[in-house]
Amino acid sequence: MRLTMFTDFGLRALMRLAAEPDRTFTTEALAKELAISRHHLNKVVQALAEAGFVSTRRGGGGGLKLARPAAGIGLGEVVRRLEAPQALVECFRDESSPCTFLPRCRLRARLAKARDAFMADLDRSTLADCIEPQRAIGGRR
Repeated sequence: MRLTMFTDFGLRALMRLAAEPDRTFTTEALAKELAISRHHLNKVVQALAEAGFVSTRRGGGGGLKLARPAAGIGLGEVVRRLEAPQALVECFRDESSPCTFLPRCRLRARLAKARDAFMADLDRSTLADCIEPQRAIGGRR
Protein backbone atom coordinates (compact mmCIF):
# COMPACT_ATOMS: atom_id res chain seq x y z
CA MET A 1 0.00 0.00 0.00
CA ARG A 2 1.13 3.49 -0.70
CA LEU A 3 -0.29 6.43 1.21
CA THR A 4 -0.60 9.86 -0.35
CA MET A 5 1.80 12.65 0.61
CA PHE A 6 -1.23 14.35 2.18
CA THR A 7 -1.61 11.46 4.64
CA ASP A 8 2.15 11.27 5.19
CA PHE A 9 2.22 14.97 6.08
CA GLY A 10 -0.78 14.51 8.36
CA LEU A 11 0.77 11.60 10.23
CA ARG A 12 4.10 13.41 10.63
CA ALA A 13 2.37 16.56 11.89
CA LEU A 14 0.34 14.55 14.41
CA MET A 15 3.45 12.72 15.62
CA ARG A 16 5.25 16.02 16.13
CA LEU A 17 2.34 17.52 18.03
CA ALA A 18 2.07 14.38 20.15
CA ALA A 19 5.74 14.60 21.13
CA GLU A 20 4.97 17.87 22.97
CA PRO A 21 1.22 17.80 23.64
CA ASP A 22 1.19 20.93 25.81
CA ARG A 23 2.97 23.07 23.23
CA THR A 24 1.11 25.14 20.65
CA PHE A 25 2.77 25.07 17.22
CA THR A 26 2.39 27.58 14.43
CA THR A 27 1.97 26.09 10.97
CA GLU A 28 5.04 28.02 9.88
CA ALA A 29 7.24 26.52 12.60
CA LEU A 30 5.80 23.05 12.07
CA ALA A 31 6.31 23.21 8.30
CA LYS A 32 9.89 24.33 8.76
CA GLU A 33 10.66 21.62 11.30
CA LEU A 34 9.07 18.88 9.16
CA ALA A 35 10.64 20.28 5.97
CA ILE A 36 7.35 20.46 4.10
CA SER A 37 5.57 23.24 2.27
CA ARG A 38 3.58 25.56 4.53
CA HIS A 39 0.91 25.78 1.84
CA HIS A 40 0.46 21.99 1.82
CA LEU A 41 0.60 21.82 5.61
CA ASN A 42 -2.20 24.39 5.87
CA LYS A 43 -4.46 22.09 3.84
CA VAL A 44 -3.47 19.10 5.96
CA VAL A 45 -4.09 21.01 9.19
CA GLN A 46 -7.52 22.03 7.95
CA ALA A 47 -8.41 18.37 7.31
CA LEU A 48 -7.01 17.31 10.69
CA ALA A 49 -9.03 20.02 12.42
CA GLU A 50 -12.23 19.07 10.57
CA ALA A 51 -11.68 15.47 11.67
CA GLY A 52 -11.22 16.53 15.30
CA PHE A 53 -7.59 15.45 15.59
CA VAL A 54 -6.19 18.95 16.17
CA SER A 55 -7.54 22.19 17.53
CA THR A 56 -6.54 25.48 15.99
CA ARG A 57 -6.62 29.07 17.13
CA ARG A 58 -6.04 32.11 14.94
CA GLY A 59 -4.25 35.31 15.80
CA GLY A 60 -1.46 36.22 18.16
CA GLY A 61 -0.57 33.31 20.39
CA GLY A 62 -2.51 31.04 18.09
CA GLY A 63 -1.50 27.83 16.49
CA LEU A 64 -2.40 24.19 16.69
CA LYS A 65 -2.17 21.30 19.09
CA LEU A 66 -3.71 17.89 19.53
CA ALA A 67 -7.43 18.06 20.23
CA ARG A 68 -7.34 14.86 22.28
CA PRO A 69 -4.68 12.63 23.83
CA ALA A 70 -2.42 10.74 21.43
CA ALA A 71 -3.57 7.44 22.98
CA GLY A 72 -7.09 8.26 21.78
CA ILE A 73 -6.12 8.83 18.14
CA GLY A 74 -6.06 5.59 16.17
CA LEU A 75 -3.75 5.37 13.18
CA GLY A 76 -6.43 3.60 11.16
CA GLU A 77 -8.87 6.40 11.92
CA VAL A 78 -6.37 9.02 10.71
CA VAL A 79 -5.48 7.14 7.53
CA ARG A 80 -9.13 6.45 6.66
CA ARG A 81 -9.99 10.10 7.12
CA LEU A 82 -7.07 11.50 5.14
CA GLU A 83 -7.16 8.85 2.39
CA ALA A 84 -10.98 8.90 2.03
CA PRO A 85 -11.04 10.56 -1.40
CA GLN A 86 -8.43 8.14 -2.77
CA ALA A 87 -9.25 4.73 -4.19
CA LEU A 88 -6.68 1.94 -3.88
CA VAL A 89 -7.19 1.14 -7.57
CA GLU A 90 -9.49 2.64 -10.19
CA CYS A 91 -12.09 -0.13 -9.95
CA PHE A 92 -12.62 0.70 -6.25
CA ARG A 93 -13.87 4.18 -7.17
CA ASP A 94 -17.33 3.09 -8.14
CA GLU A 95 -19.22 0.45 -10.05
CA SER A 96 -19.05 2.45 -13.28
CA SER A 97 -15.30 1.83 -13.53
CA PRO A 98 -13.99 1.44 -17.07
CA CYS A 99 -12.20 -1.80 -16.10
CA THR A 100 -12.84 -4.49 -18.72
CA PHE A 101 -12.38 -7.29 -16.16
CA LEU A 102 -15.40 -6.30 -14.07
CA PRO A 103 -17.55 -8.06 -12.92
CA ARG A 104 -15.36 -11.18 -13.42
CA CYS A 105 -12.25 -9.71 -11.78
CA ARG A 106 -10.51 -11.98 -9.30
CA LEU A 107 -7.89 -9.39 -8.34
CA ARG A 108 -10.30 -6.86 -6.85
CA ALA A 109 -11.32 -9.10 -3.93
CA ARG A 110 -7.70 -9.88 -3.13
CA LEU A 111 -6.76 -6.21 -3.13
CA ALA A 112 -9.72 -5.41 -0.90
CA LYS A 113 -8.64 -8.14 1.51
CA ALA A 114 -5.07 -6.77 1.58
CA ARG A 115 -6.36 -3.24 2.16
CA ASP A 116 -8.59 -4.44 4.99
CA ALA A 117 -5.67 -6.30 6.62
CA PHE A 118 -3.49 -3.20 6.34
CA MET A 119 -6.16 -1.05 7.96
CA ALA A 120 -6.87 -3.65 10.66
CA ASP A 121 -3.20 -3.54 11.62
CA LEU A 122 -3.29 0.26 11.81
CA ASP A 123 -6.45 0.01 13.93
CA ARG A 124 -4.41 -1.80 16.58
CA SER A 125 -2.11 1.21 17.02
CA THR A 126 -2.54 4.74 18.27
CA LEU A 127 -0.57 7.90 17.74
CA ALA A 128 0.91 7.36 21.21
CA ASP A 129 2.51 4.14 19.98
CA CYS A 130 4.53 6.15 17.44
CA ILE A 131 6.15 8.76 19.66
CA GLU A 132 8.67 9.12 22.44
CA PRO A 133 6.98 11.52 24.85
CA GLN A 134 10.11 12.18 26.91
CA ARG A 135 12.08 13.45 23.93
CA ALA A 136 10.93 15.92 21.33
CA ILE A 137 11.65 15.17 17.70
CA GLY A 138 14.57 17.04 16.22
CA GLY A 139 16.76 16.82 19.32
CA ARG A 140 14.84 19.33 21.42
CA ARG A 141 14.18 18.54 25.08
